[in-house]
Amino acid sequence: MAQKKQFKDLDLSNAFLFAAALEDEETCRLVLECILGTPVGKVKVKAERNILFSSDFRCVRLDIFASGEWNVDYNLEMQNTDEKNLPQRSRYHQAEMDLSSLKPGQDFKELKSSVIVFICSFDPFGRGLYRYTFEPRCLEADFPLEDGTRRIFLNTKGTNESDVPKELVSFLKYVTDSTDSYVEQAGNIKLERIHERIKALKQSKILEEGYMQLGELLKQEHDEGHEQGYKTGYEKGYAEAAKMLELVSRLIADGKTDFIPRLKDDKDFYQEMLKEYHL
Repeated sequence: MAQKKQFKDLDLSNAFLFAAALEDEETCRLVLECILGTPVGKVKVKAERNILFSSDFRCVRLDIFASGEWNVDYNLEMQNTDEKNLPQRSRYHQAEMDLSSLKPGQDFKELKSSVIVFICSFDPFGRGLYRYTFEPRCLEADFPLEDGTRRIFLNTKGTNESDVPKELVSFLKYVTDSTDSYVEQAGNIKLERIHERIKALKQSKILEEGYMQLGELLKQEHDEGHEQGYKTGYEKGYAEAAKMLELVSRLIADGKTDFIPRLKDDKDFYQEMLKEYHL
């Protein structure tokens, strides 16, 4: 298993740091404006901290859901492992957003517009583009469906720099090089403000402790799954890791970081916390 980075050395490509950064609504707004190249107005943010782990914990799924004041919903997710399923995953996210957007009794015309964004540290479609944007169109007559949906896949390893806004290229390079030196070189005001948030987060002992404890707990679940040697045993460890991530996240949010070390050694306490948080 690859050596896990220290918290202070993380780039924005790390899903834990990405979610923590974008929970700040101003930072989320700045990131969206870098990506979309247009003002988005004020946003309200909700983070989802469950779902998926790879064997080396590089693809913890930490979604950011944001609602804009201009009747647009956003879903942002960092991707560091190419599992060859992003088109299908984006379809699932679209369904999730639509279900939560429309209240019982509302007309379908009241569905909000939506933008789904995957920021990838790999090229998801192998064509060298920094940005791949998809909107439904009629194949026969080539006109837009205009259902208000858009899915954007970003590639930090793009090569068509002259075809996309400089601000977007600067942001995507920053994702994998979140350093003072790069920000100074880029000379971008939005990026400077995003970086201020990142530096402040890296000074948080609470977040650092949560990140390190989470890594230990997930490794324990991963190792226990492998030791059993059976597919069912591994899947059990996989599911437990998902619950552990959600529980740690909630404890951090509630300022109960002193509870986190007990989760590993005190099984009764762990079960008690799961019950308390309805997990």
